[in-house]
Amino acid sequence: MEYSFHFYNGMAETGILTALNGLAQNFKSAPVVLCIGSDLAIGDSLGPIVGTMLKRKGFCGSLYGTLKNPVTAKEVKYINDFLRKTHPNAPVIAIDAAVGDDSDIGLIKVTDGALKPGSGANKRLGKVGDISILGIVAGKTAFSYSVLNLTRLNLVYAMAEAISDAVSSFSLGETWQIRKNA
Repeated sequence: MEYSFHFYNGMAETGILTALNGLAQNFKSAPVVLCIGSDLAIGDSLGPIVGTMLKRKGFCGSLYGTLKNPVTAKEVKYINDFLRKTHPNAPVIAIDAAVGDDSDIGLIKVTDGALKPGSGANKRLGKVGDISILGIVAGKTAFSYSVLNLTRLNLVYAMAEAISDAVSSFSLGETWQIRKNA
């Protein structure tokens, strides 16, 4: 299942939160939040900006990927093993920037299932996550990596605010604690 919200929509945060609550119905434990990306290209920095915003909001769950300590697509091949060993049975919410159709720029997509980091830059890497949050930051071209360097910071920052607000609200809810104890 996939949900899409444009970051200009004043209800985007509520929509993302509602989608997370719906997709996380079977979570038995608190999720790990994995924010993928690099601060070397503005368009690729969505994940680390979300992670930094979550940290500043006092997010107390397991969080990986901030501007200070990014988790790049290169590390994804190692991160799955690390998460399985460090957080056994914990679901993973993976957050990353993506490229798509020009008409999709500004969409935040929440999907049930893993994402493939680096696919917009034609990298062949493993999948990660149980729930994915993708922010479409640029149009897909043959030179997608170059386009990520030309992305507007305002777009990425506004999308990061909506995502971090929703994930923060989601983490404050005791949804999985109630299910776990039922």
